[in-house]
Amino acid sequence: MPTRRAHTTWTGGLEDGTGTVTLVSSGIGSYELSFPKRAAEDADGTTSPEELIAAAHAGCFAMQFSAMLGAAGGHDQSLDVTADVSLGPDPAGGFRISGIALTVSGSAQGVSAEDFARIAVDAKASCPVSKALTGTTISLDVFNR
Repeated sequence: MPTRRAHTTWTGGLEDGTGTVTLVSSGIGSYELSFPKRAAEDADGTTSPEELIAAAHAGCFAMQFSAMLGAAGGHDQSLDVTADVSLGPDPAGGFRISGIALTVSGSAQGVSAEDFARIAVDAKASCPVSKALTGTTISLDVFNR
């Protein structure tokens, strides 16, 4: 299996510094980082580790859920997945990812609403990114269309 790579450069201190994260494996882009913007409600054109984790988790969960729906006899799957990753204070000091909320809305022909919801829960537990983030509370809301 492949290994994927990202690279970050950082100049300055935490509060006054800036960085750039580059998605090396895909080559699709470089994105600015800033701690003050990371900790603010408005990201103002910069990304953050939490946003990158959210993107990874939403994509991984969508792929896992689609595969599991197909294995259950589903077809013509349509999924919209959102991952909200929260940054908060760590009681031990500093910050931590305090939670991840996955939301999926979708449908699959040949799968009942009950099975759709059950498979979503199983996909959340078995997606590789969920497994990597087991130290974080991950919630799931499922909406069958």
